Amino acid sequence: MERARIDRSAELERALCDPEVIRRTAKLLAAAAREDFAEFRHHMDQRLLSSWWQYDAGLHLQEFWRDFKAGKKPVLILQAPPQHGKTRIIEDFVGWVAGQDPDLKIIFASFSEDLGTRVNLDLQRMIESPAYQFCFKNTQLSNEANVGIGKYLKNTEYLEFVAHRGSFRNTTVLGQINGQGLDIGVVDDPIKGRREASSKTVRDMTWNWLTDDFFLRFSEHAGMLMICTRWHLDDPVGRWLDAFPDVKVLKYAAIAEDDDWTVAAGYRRPGEALFPEFKSLEFLLQRKSVLTQPGWSSLYQQEPIAISGNMFPVEQVLILPTAPDRKDIQRSVRYWDKAGTAGAGAFTAGVLMHQLGDGRFFVEDVRHGQWPALEREKVIEQMAQIDRSQLRQRYEIWVEQEPGSGGKESAESTIRRLAGFNVYADKVTGAKEIRAEPYSAQFQAGNVLIKAASWNVQWLEEHELFPMGRRKDIVDASAGAFNKLCQPASRYDSTWSWVTGDD
Repeated sequence: MERARIDRSAELERALCDPEVIRRTAKLLAAAAREDFAEFRHHMDQRLLSSWWQYDAGLHLQEFWRDFKAGKKPVLILQAPPQHGKTRIIEDFVGWVAGQDPDLKIIFASFSEDLGTRVNLDLQRMIESPAYQFCFKNTQLSNEANVGIGKYLKNTEYLEFVAHRGSFRNTTVLGQINGQGLDIGVVDDPIKGRREASSKTVRDMTWNWLTDDFFLRFSEHAGMLMICTRWHLDDPVGRWLDAFPDVKVLKYAAIAEDDDWTVAAGYRRPGEALFPEFKSLEFLLQRKSVLTQPGWSSLYQQEPIAISGNMFPVEQVLILPTAPDRKDIQRSVRYWDKAGTAGAGAFTAGVLMHQLGDGRFFVEDVRHGQWPALEREKVIEQMAQIDRSQLRQRYEIWVEQEPGSGGKESAESTIRRLAGFNVYADKVTGAKEIRAEPYSAQFQAGNVLIKAASWNVQWLEEHELFPMGRRKDIVDASAGAFNKLCQPASRYDSTWSWVTGDD
């Protein structure tokens, strides 16, 4: 029996050394790497230190690829702490995708030119490696390091796949990509850090580049991957989620909190490190001890915290249990800031504000919600009826008119529906922050009062965070009502108003 066991062991050892067995095994491993992204990563790097979260992200990336091939135009946002391998996994995914289809055009953009160059060089080394070529022999780069008529480009900014239409290009956010189309777009940290994210100018420039330059390069069925640190609620990811709330977001916190669930690991217990083999819990807690709370929350927990803009110190607000006597109200305005579209992250807000006889301003009611257009117009009409039934003083309705023909048509529609009321369109110009400055001055002086109601928390929170918070609808409507109360009453307007004789 022992002799037979020794013979079988020797036979197995000889078989494992057989070139044909080795060739067939290698072919099976290569086929597995082509089929499965996680297998590809380990095929390319036998020493790869990975974890459950990278496996989980890999499953979602592979689903992204299936959705892309099915023409579903997938968008995936990946949030993970620094130095946990998120850029590396995207590098590997780009290489795997290029192997699957070398006719694809891929553009990689980040805030840093150095990062783009590094990703480019890593991709060159990957594609030219024997392990990659064994899997994807049809995806190749030129042997010549640059240009010439009829040559395929290979430099630190642009790679063309030999004998195919596909390419990889790296650029910077805000960089020029005119004339370039893409099938898969990758954006890696569109904003450099908190200082840049705190600048509305930088956020606007980045968003405009993303929508007006980068997004316009997309082919009909293109997909997009975004890797980011959430420095600000109003950053490009925040704005994207406002516009497209159903986008898939993968969010991996450095230290687990409640209900931290993933496909690969199930529930993580609160307090567990994300990648303890690489960044221990002790290391993470040391980082937490030296970072500010907003810094830790953004960098490591993927939860941006809006920092107060100090325009509206909410501790100055006096909350009254009931509205003032109607005799003390000099004038009233209900101001509506209407959302452009329902369900896309934008809200409609309607604020009823009174000017009191002592010069102070009182907010009696706030309506706020995401309503379809018809339902929204019914809410506006209903509130107009209720307001007029309760107020005997001068009462006006103002509707913010956004620039462009769409804003004009929306305001006109509301005004026609409110025939019989003093209703006007407010053709706004300039930034919300500037329009809110006169209101802010009275707010800081303690001249703004509110009625105790369920909407108080949301109203106070939005004011406290303005202009850094994601939501500005309530503040915008409140400032609009205040500004109208401070200007002469609009008795007639031949174009926009329907005037009653109740005055």
